[in-house]
Amino acid sequence: MKILIFNVKFSENLGDGILAMCLERGLMQARADIQVETVDIAGRQAFGEAREGRKILLRLLELMPAPLRRLAVRGGLGRSLPRWKALWRERARHADAAVIGGGNLFQDDDLNFPLKIGAVLDILRETGVPVAIHAVGASRHWSLVARKLFAGLLGNRVVHVCMRDEQSRQNWRGYFGETFDVGICPDPGLLAAEMLEGRAEPRQGQGTTIGICVTHPMILRRHAGMPFAQVPLRSVSSYGELIGELIGRGHNVLLFTNGAREDQSFLDQIMRDVAGANQTASGRLQAAPRPRDPAELLGIVQPLSAVIAHRLHANIVAYSLRIPHVGLGWDSKVRSFFEAVGRERYIVQDDRAARDIATDVTEAIAEGIDPARHADQLEKARRGIERLVDKFIAKSSEPAEKLPFEVS
Repeated sequence: MKILIFNVKFSENLGDGILAMCLERGLMQARADIQVETVDIAGRQAFGEAREGRKILLRLLELMPAPLRRLAVRGGLGRSLPRWKALWRERARHADAAVIGGGNLFQDDDLNFPLKIGAVLDILRETGVPVAIHAVGASRHWSLVARKLFAGLLGNRVVHVCMRDEQSRQNWRGYFGETFDVGICPDPGLLAAEMLEGRAEPRQGQGTTIGICVTHPMILRRHAGMPFAQVPLRSVSSYGELIGELIGRGHNVLLFTNGAREDQSFLDQIMRDVAGANQTASGRLQAAPRPRDPAELLGIVQPLSAVIAHRLHANIVAYSLRIPHVGLGWDSKVRSFFEAVGRERYIVQDDRAARDIATDVTEAIAEGIDPARHADQLEKARRGIERLVDKFIAKSSEPAEKLPFEVS
């Protein structure tokens, strides 16, 4: 069986690459005869593929009013999507089944994902390839255009629909009602630890090193699900305060990113503007080089004593590796993950003082990651992928039930 996967595997945010590779691995482990091929719906072909002017484009989009942003995104994709669709259609013709997942793919970010997913749904409907929606995030607010594009799913041979958390399931049902039997399947990225087979164990005897995953404020401002003024750790000075507090408590600090160029440029700015000469000279504060692929990101995170991050998959990878982690709230998907793994205590939901975040880290290290719950979560992620394969085998020859759907 050949399964074609659609997601954003080759995003500069390597968390997307980690979850994509975990999904691929899980599918191939489920049955010996499964082959997988992943299609990046942004047209990328490999990790590290540069998109010139990305940071400038993001800045311009940030300055535009919403209607103009949607026009700009639609215009840009209107030039690329026809070419991509021709390639995707050819791949779909040679596939036995297709998966759309994982990641926050059913969100209306100025029509970016709706246009791409809508194009994928058109192709799968034309070719008749059975499709599964697996371990995706679904946002609460979809525009009328986004609803119509996502509603293209109703014309497909759908065999499986599974969200990655309860909030996404409720959001999905808000648009599709009871049309689909919607389950919950944990994010495949929880299986990231299995990608490290044969790698060295975390370093010992060098003291505690706290990793701070740096995210550029313009990303937080543009996509935050809360007022930007309430987002924790959103400025150079706030990073500087937290670094000082952690070092003052005897920790070493490593700044790193998930790989996005804008995040790395912000990390460089932090090192220039707030890093004390004595901190860097003594090695108490270091900055990791920008990771170029998922293996490099995993290699950065693995030796850490704890992680502090806005990025969802920095938290997911830390959890997978049983590294204590503190989430910086800015989006409902981060809270949903912490709730799913029983770590609500360790998500910062407001603009808290550096000393309070440092205290959270200290307490997280002392508590650790509950081994029984951790094992249960990873097993649920594994079983979710196995159930997906079982449904393809059992139902791929059956037409999915289609109920009337109205966009209101």
